[in-house]
Amino acid sequence: MRTLFEAIIYDTLIGDPPNEYHPTAWMGTAIGRLKAEAPDADDQIRMGYGAAIVLGGAAVVFLLGQFIQTITRTLPFGLGVTVDGFLLKTTFSLGGLLSAADDVRNALIDGDLEEARRLVSWHLVSRDTSELNESQVSAATIESVAENLSDGVVAPLFYYAIGGLPLALAYRWVNTCDSMLGYRDEEHEWLGKVPAQFDDLVNLAPARLTAQALLLAGDHFFEPTAERSPEQPSANAIYQRDATATESPNAGHPMSAAAGVLGVELEKVGLYNLGEGQRKPETADIGRMIDLAQSAMILVTAGLFIFKGIVWGFRAIRQFRRRFCE
Repeated sequence: MRTLFEAIIYDTLIGDPPNEYHPTAWMGTAIGRLKAEAPDADDQIRMGYGAAIVLGGAAVVFLLGQFIQTITRTLPFGLGVTVDGFLLKTTFSLGGLLSAADDVRNALIDGDLEEARRLVSWHLVSRDTSELNESQVSAATIESVAENLSDGVVAPLFYYAIGGLPLALAYRWVNTCDSMLGYRDEEHEWLGKVPAQFDDLVNLAPARLTAQALLLAGDHFFEPTAERSPEQPSANAIYQRDATATESPNAGHPMSAAAGVLGVELEKVGLYNLGEGQRKPETADIGRMIDLAQSAMILVTAGLFIFKGIVWGFRAIRQFRRRFCE
């Protein structure tokens, strides 16, 4: 549990290390090089090569994580836990995500829509933002915080809870493969097919866990705005209605939960409309989303500590029985 605690402290107080010291950046470099070597062959061969990148790479990273843990456990004075905590922190970045959202909010507060568009495009979304108005920039920011809270924060911690540091690192490889290869264009259609589908698979549970954490935080730790009328559907009703409205099997879950709690409509024209019928987002809603994400993560973190504590307790009982009862 100390590893998890130190990782959270690193994220809160220090943030991300420079790219030259960041394992996720190293993964991105490796994936880029493997992509450059992709065979110029028929679709099935390219799909097989993409599968080898994501599955073979995840296996290698998992084994490397186990090897690192074997070494760190031999370090004196608890330094091994400190190293493990640093490595776990590099698999997620809550502070960086919320800071990027806050930068967009501040640009909008200052009346600099062009800068807000640039920031949301640079840090949070991959789509064209050059024509977005203030409300649409706010919506894109809220959507990105909700979605990235799931696959950029909750998911690696979820896999750490069930498989330790090696599985968290392996998840980060899979997710990085999807972000670099999982596009529907001519170059990536077949190369990125398996990475995208495998990423969807491993994010099924974290996306739904994130949505429930957002809804629970909204029910118990988050003050709704006065704009929500008694006739307006509840946050859970919005979630149940819109969670599957996106093309992705996962993204709609945290985004529709956030739309429900905030009481706003999140629309990506031509693709989805989450929370339809609610008011359009405003700049202030970005700050509310940041507060909501922090509240949800308090719940998730508490749950992880409880889960790890229970696992530790069972292991302690088993060791006691082996030593004194057998």
